[in-house]
Amino acid sequence: MLNTKFLNDISAKLSKAVADSPAKDIEKNARALLAQGLTKLDLVTREEFDVQAQLLSNTIEKLTALEARVQILEAQQHSH
Repeated sequence: MLNTKFLNDISAKLSKAVADSPAKDIEKNARALLAQGLTKLDLVTREEFDVQAQLLSNTIEKLTALEARVQILEAQQHSH
């Protein structure tokens, strides 16, 4: 079996090599460009979307109830 210390040392050296390499800079730049592009879009968080979806659902329910009430009142008015 391989020595755990040996594997940990190799892992640490690989992590350091990647952190010090140009690939890390490319990753940072790509993330920065992506973040910059996303901020230009008109996006909302999932939480905000869910809140608005619930609000819309509640509004539709109230509107449906009011429409039914108006129909009942109009029917009562025409019968008198």
